[in-house]
Amino acid sequence: MKERYYLVREDILPEAIVKTIQVKLLLASGDVKTVHEAVEQVGLSRSAFYKYKDGIHLVNQLERERIVNISIDLEHQSGMLSRVLGRVADYGGNVLTIQQSIPLQGRANVVISVEMSRLSEELGVLLEGLESISGVKRVRLIGQS
Repeated sequence: MKERYYLVREDILPEAIVKTIQVKLLLASGDVKTVHEAVEQVGLSRSAFYKYKDGIHLVNQLERERIVNISIDLEHQSGMLSRVLGRVADYGGNVLTIQQSIPLQGRANVVISVEMSRLSEELGVLLEGLESISGVKRVRLIGQS
């Protein structure tokens, strides 16, 4: 399934999503020291927080978060990783780290950390560009920092 991103007004979000952001803000500000304290303060279960925490961000937070981790499943072919890295560079991304598994059954997984402050397009466009490379089987955004 292709990941999609939306900009949504807060007043139409479910309560658990809004409270997840409140917990993240409390933790970031240092007003609370633990997730347990934060979820108790806003009235959210820990399981709901952990379910939503990686999928919801304030728009201004995303502006500052400039390193993303992308997981890519590749066919085991000569030059595949080079094509992926070239595409990242084409979009202005700077690859910081590369972790690659040993190819099994004709496929390998690569996780790249990309510094994206100079990206020429939105992150979604980069992910689509990576998916369009022949031999790339799956692309997933797995983290941001």
